[in-house]
Amino acid sequence: MTEQSQTIVDGVKISSEIESEIKKKIKTVLDFKEEVDRFSTKSISGLSEIIMGGGISLDVSDVHIETEKKRVRIRARRDGILQDVTTIDEKIYQGLLSRIKLLSGLKINISNRPQDGRFSVFYGEQTVEVRVSTLPSEYGESIVLRLLNPKNLISLDALGLRKDLLALLKKEIEKPNGMIIVTGPTGSGKTTTLYAFLKQLQGPGIKIITIEDPIEYHLDGISQTQVSPLKGYTFASGLRSIVRQDPDVILVGEIRDLETAEIALQSALTGHLVFSTLHTNDAAGTVARLVSLGSSPANIGPAVNLAVAQRLVRKICSDCRELKEVSPEDLRKIKNGLSNLSKNVEIPKIDENLKIPKAKGCKYCNNTGFRGRIGIFEAFLIDDEIENFIVKNPSIADLKEKAVKKGLVTMYQDGLIKVLEGMTTIEELERIAGEE
Repeated sequence: MTEQSQTIVDGVKISSEIESEIKKKIKTVLDFKEEVDRFSTKSISGLSEIIMGGGISLDVSDVHIETEKKRVRIRARRDGILQDVTTIDEKIYQGLLSRIKLLSGLKINISNRPQDGRFSVFYGEQTVEVRVSTLPSEYGESIVLRLLNPKNLISLDALGLRKDLLALLKKEIEKPNGMIIVTGPTGSGKTTTLYAFLKQLQGPGIKIITIEDPIEYHLDGISQTQVSPLKGYTFASGLRSIVRQDPDVILVGEIRDLETAEIALQSALTGHLVFSTLHTNDAAGTVARLVSLGSSPANIGPAVNLAVAQRLVRKICSDCRELKEVSPEDLRKIKNGLSNLSKNVEIPKIDENLKIPKAKGCKYCNNTGFRGRIGIFEAFLIDDEIENFIVKNPSIADLKEKAVKKGLVTMYQDGLIKVLEGMTTIEELERIAGEE
């Protein structure tokens, strides 16, 4: 046991002294830098705890420790954007690398090949899983710590869904069978949405089984399994076994191949509610992606109930938020973007007196103007008409056009509504979703 922290069997417990220091002193990224600099002159164990504890307190998703020619740089990914924290010298870095390898069960004497590990950080009442990746680079090993904070597991109501979309999702996840697919690139919040579905459904009267790669968060009352290809436990083989366990709901972390897709579709057709993810650009692209894997359109239509596409946009910082009169160009974008919006969707009044958020910047948002993120969504509902249309194997553009005519609100439109509601800016929306 060091004076700062205690290493325990499955992780490290941050001492009450360091926890107190973090809560008292680390409110901004600049505070984080000052505390990392201060602890780097004390002990390596203390430095590692302040990096992890400080990252947790600032809602950092990843900490990057990168070796360069004349320095070692520490950066933190906050709200999806990497931000510089500080630099440390080579000697401190070597001690920190050994400490992290020791905690995560990596081989200390191996530096010429990548390694992956994990450990837990016990910070106050929180238990945060840390995934560790090391990678050989020109000047030493690069380290990335992914902080999987369970407080990011939020309810369906907290995802940032419009009222009409929230009502639709609640209705669809209560159905006894069928498939709901969440799509988007890595880091778009798909896992958070899937776990929100599970949290909404979990209870003593329902059996939920998951197969994931890897298990990112642990949920009580749910049977979670992790793929292990080396042992022959893949998404396809695991899903085949799960069906024999009499589940009501199955979560498949990702559909990557035809075999997994076919078993998932059949499970949805034979009385199970199945949740999964795909990598597509939009909700309408879900059908084309499944067809490209080899699935038949005749099976996709009856099996899939709903496809949801999403991205994460940064929220305007509440401490430095400003409202500005909308410019003629931005007013044009808003009016054009929402011109074909379904009449069932409520939006604020749009005219030349409209005021929208402007990013300014302060110490609390590290001068970015943004703090926190929120989802923008589109949901593609497969009803009888769309199901019959899918059998004709239409293009993504034709399918999306059909869905828009039936009331689909695109991600870009959902983002514009959030601009009108003062949550984000047009510039941030276009950075993430482009411009329609």
